Amino acid sequence: MSEQESALPGVDVTRMSHARAYDYVLGGKDNYEIDRQAARQVMALAPDLPVLGKAQRRFLLRVTRMCAEAGIDQFLDVGTGIPTAPNVHETARAVDPEARVVYVDYDPVVFVHNNALLADTKGVTALQGDVREPEALLDHPEVRGTIDFTRPVLVLFVGLFHLVTDEEDPGGIVARFRERMAPGSHVMISQFCSDGSDPAARAKLEEISVNSPSPMCFRSRERIAGFFDGFDILPPGVVDVQDWWPGELAPPTKLKVAAGVGRKL
Repeated sequence: MSEQESALPGVDVTRMSHARAYDYVLGGKDNYEIDRQAARQVMALAPDLPVLGKAQRRFLLRVTRMCAEAGIDQFLDVGTGIPTAPNVHETARAVDPEARVVYVDYDPVVFVHNNALLADTKGVTALQGDVREPEALLDHPEVRGTIDFTRPVLVLFVGLFHLVTDEEDPGGIVARFRERMAPGSHVMISQFCSDGSDPAARAKLEEISVNSPSPMCFRSRERIAGFFDGFDILPPGVVDVQDWWPGELAPPTKLKVAAGVGRKL
């Protein structure tokens, strides 16, 4: 059976998906040849791309655990991507077995995988939604039924905003979430950063994403830091993702992802 014949309904295997290509970079199997070809083109210029992808996963899991240990027991993961173990709910529930998690992604493949994975997991849900429609997402019955915005929550935007254009106003999107979040809530953000990224690898990544549902948008570290307006940015600030964990430095990579965590006062 061809990949076209075996694809899930509504999935176009002739167009690269960032979620599926990222799954391939991380060593997953939920991807198609179009995704593998795109990832290989970038990895030809930035062979350490898997190192960067794994650093971003460490960032996600460590901050999730940090927040759970600080008493946060609800998590909204927007742009979750294809599930990779351990995931947010597994990490949070290792600290608090009653932690509640909502996974959101607009990719139908991600939704199908998350929905199947979480079918019998009480207090953890997945939905298909678009961060570019923040009110619809925040008012979704699954979100409202799982997350109590009168109490602290961790909102995760990991590897997401480089898929949101300036015209779609990522800073404004974060602000709409911030308005709903209670004091003591945290937000974590990471995205591809123009500062220090290899020009050839960046150009290739932008080129292969032109015909994808979400073209790639690199931004400066200063612009990314602006997404934290209204939050107190935690040390060490907005830095390369592999350097975020205090006291631990990792080798630099050809492409850069900037990452930071903010706390609402």
